[in-house]
Order: sequence, then C-alpha cells, then structure tokens
Amino acid sequence: MAFGDFITVFLTLFAVIDILGSIPIILDLREKRGEIQSAKATLFAGILMLAFLFFGKAFLNMMGIDVESFALAGSIVIFIIGLEMILGINIFKAGPDNTGNHSIMPIAFPIIAGAGSLTTILSLKAEFDTLVIFAAIVSNLIIVYAVLKMSKFLQMKMGPSTLEILRRIFGVILLAISIKIFKANVNFVV
Repeated sequence: MAFGDFITVFLTLFAVIDILGSIPIILDLREKRGEIQSAKATLFAGILMLAFLFFGKAFLNMMGIDVESFALAGSIVIFIIGLEMILGINIFKAGPDNTGNHSIMPIAFPIIAGAGSLTTILSLKAEFDTLVIFAAIVSNLIIVYAVLKMSKFLQMKMGPSTLEILRRIFGVILLAISIKIFKANVNFVV
C-alpha cells in the first residue's frame, strides 16, 4: 500500500464526508432531538461505505453500468459538492427524517455516507487499490466517531470562522480531485 495513495484517498473522503463542516448540523440536531448515538451512526455509515466498496461494482454491473461511467458521474457529483463548500450554497438537500432515529437519518445517511461519499468510493476504486480505500474509510470513520463525540467541544474551540475556512479549503481540494478523476476516466467511456 503506497502511503501517497492512502493520503490522497483519505483526504478525498475526508473532504467529501466533511464531518467538520457538518458540526453545525449535528449540533442543531442534538439540540432539537436529543443525544446522538455516535457509535451507532458511525457503524451504520461504515457498513454502507464498505458494502459499496466491496459490492458496489457488482451492483452497477447488474444495472449495466461500468465503473468508469459511474466514476465520471461521481466526479461531477464531487465537483458540485466542492462548489457547494466553496460558495456556501446547498444544491443537494437531505430528505425529512421520518424514522424517529436521528443517529441513522440524517447523521449516518446522508451526512456521513451520502451520495457524495458512496459515489466517491466507487470513483476512487477505478483508480486506487481496494485495501487503500478500505484503510482510508476506516481512518475516516475513526475521525467521524471522534467528531460526533466531541462536536460541542470542537465548536467552542474552533469557532464558526475557522470551520468556514476549513470548509472552503476542502472545497477547493474536492474540485481538483474531481477534475483528476474525470480526466482519468473520460478516455475509457469515450
């Protein structure tokens, strides 16, 4: 496993998951609906991401979609997420929580393991080794769990302006990564 590849995949997933940028949403949910079960949310998100890592390609094949086409579509989704982060707009919106369990909906899905992160996993699989992606997912889940546990403390220490700066920096990183994924897969589809 190449360390440079791990860092690239880790940072890509970190930027897409954007757990630091989600702290305001998490705090709002905590205030409105009570305590969030950090372990449950992290575990469910991890199961979704790992299932997509190992079975996502088979699922796509069953639907007649090749990984390269999915990676191209994913690069566009990642590009839009990057634009959202930089411009401070919301193009993708989560649906209402009808389950009564806010640790799963909307924390685990779609905030942590949403369309962006699942698309990113398959997009990355077209370019990186599965073991590297697995290690990056697990590493990100550890950070997700820690942030969910310490979200109030982090908000007090970082402040809104620091969180906004981080969000915009990771937005630019996402734009660059989306263009790289697009360029790597466009020749296969055309």
